[in-house]
Amino acid sequence: MGSRHEEAPPHVSARPPRPRQAHPWAWWGWALAVAGASSFGTNPLLSVLLGLAVTAVVVARRTDDPWARSVGAYFALAGIVLAIRVVFAAVAGAGVGSTVLFTLPHLEFPEWAAGIRLGGPVTAEPLAYTAYDSLRLGLMLLCLGAANALANPKRALKSVPGALYEASVAVVIALSVAPQLVESTQRIRRAQRLRGGAPRGWRAVSAVVLPVLADAVDRSLGLAAGMEARGFARTRVATRPSSAATIALLGAMLLATFGGFLLLAASGTQERAAAAACLVVGAAGVAVGLRAAGRRLRVTRYRPDPWTPRDTALVGGGVLAFGTAALLGSTLWPAAYATMHPSTDPLVWPQLHPAMALILVGALVPLAVTSAPTAAGRP
Repeated sequence: MGSRHEEAPPHVSARPPRPRQAHPWAWWGWALAVAGASSFGTNPLLSVLLGLAVTAVVVARRTDDPWARSVGAYFALAGIVLAIRVVFAAVAGAGVGSTVLFTLPHLEFPEWAAGIRLGGPVTAEPLAYTAYDSLRLGLMLLCLGAANALANPKRALKSVPGALYEASVAVVIALSVAPQLVESTQRIRRAQRLRGGAPRGWRAVSAVVLPVLADAVDRSLGLAAGMEARGFARTRVATRPSSAATIALLGAMLLATFGGFLLLAASGTQERAAAAACLVVGAAGVAVGLRAAGRRLRVTRYRPDPWTPRDTALVGGGVLAFGTAALLGSTLWPAAYATMHPSTDPLVWPQLHPAMALILVGALVPLAVTSAPTAAGRP
């Protein structure tokens, strides 16, 4: 008896498996590292190039989800910060510099308010310094917007340590409330218009609020049933942590916060080294403390997101940008330091150092290691 080869029906097509999205914390690590790289210098050309790189990554890799549309608000916020700081520098500047651009009406103050100036000659030197520093701040805001647009907040909160289980569940529910209420309201209003009995005025409010509340209760019950069916619950009762462990975790958090504040305010190499040491030691202590606290609480997870080599490469791109910027922004390399901090008094045209290309390469790594989303918003 000969073998018979059966072909699949023509309407059945083998769909290739969809590649998994990058880990949300990998996007946050990349974005925070690029934001940290921007803090090591005030070169406006580098800030603009980094902003274009981050924008290219967001445009090429964001999805159609609601949180992916928030990057425009960060662009607007960065522009507002830049405009406000430049206007204040022009109106209430120190009046230093020799390159006078224009003159504003001067407001005289009494002797007890000496040192305060409003109006008068506006020079290019303080305006340039303010614009350079504002571009750096705007780039940091843009990096935060990129992380919010590229990282799925629900998946990020699902991957938090077990010690933050209760907080992550509360935040996930809070993030889900507003979109569900808007969707329910739109669906109910659409159904009322199709039936031809859509009320107006205060009657429309009462006719929409009650069905929306009923729909919210039904959705909550369905969510609770789905979570219970998937075993989303605590499987082992946590033991109470010791007082010493709690105090050590709080101390590590304070040390990390203090190190971050010193890193932003430090001006010399030794101060930055001490601040970086405090930040690293504090962050390591927080990580160890959360891991130890999470071992006391075992929580089941539905489809946990694995950390892949692609996620490591994504974070590695941000670390490359951060490390290169930290090296160029230190006084150990005087020629590179001059390009990272161009002079504004006297005012000179900013230059780019060849090693700055590594910063841009690190910022553009996501374009090489991640895939573009499909039209449905999922890769």
